[in-house]
Amino acid sequence: MQMQELTAGHGALTAVRTGQGRDIVVLHSLLADRHAFDPVLPALAERHRVTLFNLPGFHGSQAPLLPLMDAYCAGIEDGFQEFGIAKDAVLIGNGFGGTLALAFALAHPERIAKLVVSDAAACFPPEGRQQFAALAEKVAEGGLGSIAEIAAKRVFSPGYLAAHPEKIEERKRVLNAIEPQAFQAACTILQEADLVPLLHHLRVPTLVVCGEFDQATPPVLNRQIASKITGAKYIELPGCGHCPPLEQPEAFIAAIRDFAAL
Repeated sequence: MQMQELTAGHGALTAVRTGQGRDIVVLHSLLADRHAFDPVLPALAERHRVTLFNLPGFHGSQAPLLPLMDAYCAGIEDGFQEFGIAKDAVLIGNGFGGTLALAFALAHPERIAKLVVSDAAACFPPEGRQQFAALAEKVAEGGLGSIAEIAAKRVFSPGYLAAHPEKIEERKRVLNAIEPQAFQAACTILQEADLVPLLHHLRVPTLVVCGEFDQATPPVLNRQIASKITGAKYIELPGCGHCPPLEQPEAFIAAIRDFAAL
């Protein structure tokens, strides 16, 4: 599949693009780069122009000067403008990318027509915030490779990881390519984020998809998002973990096909 490389914000944001048609924009998880969407990319790009943003610290996108949600949203807005994303776009976000997609949709509802949030949280409970603080501390002490096993257990369901133990080394390769400063900044944002009081303002048609065995952002956090957004729909994928496009690509596409008009 031919991929076009893109840059925006004077080089601060990088992305890749493929396909033609109505725009789909993808924001990946903190524990997985844009390649987590490779298994579903042919289906997404069959009738759409798909732009996969690299979040700060990934594949050339610069780490933020300050760990602020507004700064991340501003970078996404630069990408929408400079990459010529049309206002009837479908925005898809997984994990941290899903939280960013929610924040962007709240700040710029006029820029998108539909929102797909996969395995994300609008706000983490205290134990979740403590986990991000612990991850950031572990990275500061031992580098991103030190959290590879933790990351694999958060990304994949137990059954899938038991059948594919090589995925731990795969997570290590992905994580070692991230800038530690950007990872720690994202952990800070996720500790501080609380979008729940704002969700009732969101009028963008929204679909929330979550893996049944997601250990990073459990179904209860995803159902909370769907319950707070007027008209939002919720779909749970049996037996799946935190990253459905990677673990259950066919089920993920089936879940979003009608909503995203694939």
